[in-house]
Amino acid sequence: MDYDQYLEECKKIKERNYLLLDLFKDDLIQSGLKDKTISRHLSNVEFYINEFLLYTDAYPMEEGLNMLDDYLGNFYIRKCLWSTPGNIKSTAASIKKFYKSMVDYGKVDKEDCYDLCSLIKDSMDIWQMDCAIYNDPESPNPFYPF
Repeated sequence: MDYDQYLEECKKIKERNYLLLDLFKDDLIQSGLKDKTISRHLSNVEFYINEFLLYTDAYPMEEGLNMLDDYLGNFYIRKCLWSTPGNIKSTAASIKKFYKSMVDYGKVDKEDCYDLCSLIKDSMDIWQMDCAIYNDPESPNPFYPF
């Protein structure tokens, strides 16, 4: 795929993603969450599906089920200057809510969502610890191989 094809594919994916985000927003409103909480969830998910998943290739939302470890365990910590152990947890919660919503709409498989939830549960402490170490200027870089 050349660059123009990549941009065109990203445009198509983003258009679809915004429709999915609208479905997710409706679910969040129905659940009775406050506007600020809804906005935070939407922002967290929008960055994941429209920035990270399109960063190196044009990955659709469904591929995001298999890429969360790379996102929260690496990219988010190193590239997002606002990363903290606390917002890793809230970002994971937003993404988990999003994919559970997508299961309800038949957009992703329930088993795949279950695997995502298990990954979050099993990896959260490691992601948060790596983030804390990375953000501490006195600690060695956990992503530096030597």
